[in-house]
Amino acid sequence: MKCHRFISCFCVFFLMAAAFAPAAAGQDKQLLVFSKTAGFRHNSIPAGIEALKKMGREQGFSITATEDAAFFTDEKLAAYHAVIFLNTTGDILDEEQQAAFERYIQAGHGFVGIHSATDTEYEWPWYGKLVGAYFKSHPPTAKGKLKVVDHSHPSTKGLPREFMHKDEWYDFRKNPSSSEVTVLVTIDETSYDHGENKAHPVSWYHEFDGGRAFYTLMGHMPESFSNPLVLKHLSGGIRYVLEGS
Repeated sequence: MKCHRFISCFCVFFLMAAAFAPAAAGQDKQLLVFSKTAGFRHNSIPAGIEALKKMGREQGFSITATEDAAFFTDEKLAAYHAVIFLNTTGDILDEEQQAAFERYIQAGHGFVGIHSATDTEYEWPWYGKLVGAYFKSHPPTAKGKLKVVDHSHPSTKGLPREFMHKDEWYDFRKNPSSSEVTVLVTIDETSYDHGENKAHPVSWYHEFDGGRAFYTLMGHMPESFSNPLVLKHLSGGIRYVLEGS
């Protein structure tokens, strides 16, 4: 009898201890990955979703992947610590959904934009400020030399000062270096043909309207989501926006 009581007490103690134990970094964080397209559709979207799910399993956050804009309500967005726009294109949210997303960021949540997130919602000025730039044009897919210009950010710690990567290098309507973002990675325009932005940003971050945002231009091809350096960079960007949420 005493033995049974001891076991019961031990089990209760163990369950209480587990319930109140501090969560590891990233644990129990919920991310919404949104990949709706109303323009060009990238064949890298499935690879991106799988890479993010794998990253979540390894780092202790959960991914919900959807193309359903009905997730963009106050009630549904409240379940997530950050939203990732994965190769979205065109006008993907109506006015009510846009307003809900603005309130979500203003409440202190995070945003990650991947590749064609800058080819999205051109008529929504608030979103343009959140993501940091809008797509203008691009040369053919090419290998280019990337330069890390800020090693202090979670997304760039551990990256080499320079590395080569093949992707689709957007030219932007306005160089994001001149807006209120901190550039993390640039590309050397002498390493590929037809670049137009001179000091050519590839990745950046900023705090905006109460929340945090991180963007990377990398992610045009499925192979981008199997490149360890790209994944390390993206993982750190996600960690940055989650730390503020």
